[in-house]
Amino acid sequence: MTTLKARFAGLALIAALCAGFTLGLTAPAWAGWDEGVAAYQRGDNATAFREWRPLAEQGDANAQSNLGVMYKNGEGVPQDYAEAMRWYRKAAKQGYANGQNNLGVMYGNGLGVPQDYAEATRWYRKAAKQGYAEAQFNLGITYHNGLGVPQDYAEATRWYRKAAKQGYAKAELNLGLMYYNGQGVPQDYAKALQWYRKAAEQGHAGAESNLGRMYYNGQGVPQDYAEARRWNRKAAKQGYAIAQFNLGHMYDKGRGVPQDYAKAMRWYRKAAKQGYAEAQNNLGVMYDHGLGVPQDYAEAMRWYRKAANQGYANAQSNLGFLYGNGQGAPQDYAEAMRWYRKAANQGHATAQSNLGVMHNHGLGVPQDYTQAHMWFNLAASRFPRGKDRDKAVKSRDLVAARMTPAQIAESEKLAREWRPKK
Repeated sequence: MTTLKARFAGLALIAALCAGFTLGLTAPAWAGWDEGVAAYQRGDNATAFREWRPLAEQGDANAQSNLGVMYKNGEGVPQDYAEAMRWYRKAAKQGYANGQNNLGVMYGNGLGVPQDYAEATRWYRKAAKQGYAEAQFNLGITYHNGLGVPQDYAEATRWYRKAAKQGYAKAELNLGLMYYNGQGVPQDYAKALQWYRKAAEQGHAGAESNLGRMYYNGQGVPQDYAEARRWNRKAAKQGYAIAQFNLGHMYDKGRGVPQDYAKAMRWYRKAAKQGYAEAQNNLGVMYDHGLGVPQDYAEAMRWYRKAANQGYANAQSNLGFLYGNGQGAPQDYAEAMRWYRKAANQGHATAQSNLGVMHNHGLGVPQDYTQAHMWFNLAASRFPRGKDRDKAVKSRDLVAARMTPAQIAESEKLAREWRPKK
């Protein structure tokens, strides 16, 4: 049987390195700065570049760093990472924190230079020690992910906290996540909620979505579906895919809102069009079962395939089921096997059970009781207690009745040595 499950989406972590652009610092005394700011703010990048270039050439670090940003992004000039590096380096060598941070971003992402996390970390640290929040955040990212330094959650938390105390929303979000997961600090949902709220109140979509999740699950606060819906809607309206998926799930299940499959479809589709695999899978489920739309196996298959191609195990299993039953495409046991195997290799219990069925009956593969027994055994070990597990156990034992003791021992050895893989 196909697994057709919707679930509330996971927490957001900001993992990208951030580069800064300066408009609000004290203006240089030289003419042209204010004109450049005004031009940039009205979207006239070419004029901004033309006004700031002479200042940069006269050694103004602020203008040098901004020219670097414009070359990096192709604003007012053709994109040119090497030229961006050149201007960032000029600013950085003057001790200008923004330029140091931006130079670190270029090394961290391998833009205009070979990727070099150690060098990126060196420049982030220079800027971070000056109290530059973006660099403190970026230094937190490097320790969080072990980029150029040994992974160290406590050190990541320390740098996130420095940036968060300056009101830097991305750092507030990540500090909340550290408390949520108990990484570098004792797990503390109340503190996670506190930091998420600070970032969410600045309009940070990831924090809004995470705050919604905590209300949905009653973590750090009493469970409150209405409040979960409110925060997810804020994030969803900003185009945040996880929140769009979560809103779809709430309408799908009638949690905090009346059940409404049409609205569920609308939010799932928004997230799915952004490539969010869980939403693509759930959109497939809606078409598969005719929920909010006419039943359409071909359309279900189309959405399952999008998610399956991203490695999403539920969708791979669902796609296998459609091929095995000839729904949305001609029946094709070999193709069903292929997709079941992809999901089963990730530890998907339903796919493992279905692989057992295929091997037991010789569908898409030669009949093989040893393989059938192994997959039923693995499925039984992964299903929670209930009818699905009972069915896998019964199937395993029925196959075992046809096997020799040596075959059973071999199957059990295969199951014992099996490890999940992508």
